[in-house]
Amino acid sequence: MGNHPLRDHGDRGQILPFTTLLLVLAAGLAILVVELGQVAVDRAQARTAADAAALAAAASPESARTQAVRLAGANGARVVSFDEQPGEVVVEVRVGRARATARARTIRTWSP
Repeated sequence: MGNHPLRDHGDRGQILPFTTLLLVLAAGLAILVVELGQVAVDRAQARTAADAAALAAAASPESARTQAVRLAGANGARVVSFDEQPGEVVVEVRVGRARATARARTIRTWSP
């Protein structure tokens, strides 16, 4: 039984390289999943920060840029660009590798 003529002894120990390869592939896949998750979180945070910054800037026309930078920073972002036009503000922020842009109309005050 031990010396069967049709049995090939040349593939002994092949499970170790195969298992190592599978572990490396599993680790690579886990790293990819974590990176994709972080990108998704950064995108969501960037959208939130851009919206908050644009709304704060629109509500405070005399200190619009200051309010945009403050609110973006409070949401973990930094302002990349700020454009104030008549009647609206446009704010672009960055969080990690993600960017987001938001636009808001400025508040009009009624005078009697």
